[in-house]
Amino acid sequence: MLRALVLIAALCFFCRWAFGKWPWEYLAPAPTRAQAVFRARKLLGVEAGASREEVIAAHRRLTTLVHPDRGGTNAAMQEVNAARDLLLDELPGGRDGAGG
Repeated sequence: MLRALVLIAALCFFCRWAFGKWPWEYLAPAPTRAQAVFRARKLLGVEAGASREEVIAAHRRLTTLVHPDRGGTNAAMQEVNAARDLLLDELPGGRDGAGG
């Protein structure tokens, strides 16, 4: 019994080392688009009814903090850009700003 527990623990640590996730993290459901939009709004600090201009202004404010030229990282910049793109896509006119 103890041998089985040690083997399971070793496999869990191997999974974490090799794939970067614990085995039970693969059992979690994939995030929905609504959850992604919520996280994007939270990251940029905008309300649910934010306009295109508000999203762009929040993106500009945040990029001044996380841009790689100012001590930030590429990963943080990519995350901020993805949040902006997602929120702009959620607006009625989409990214091009055309009404519709």
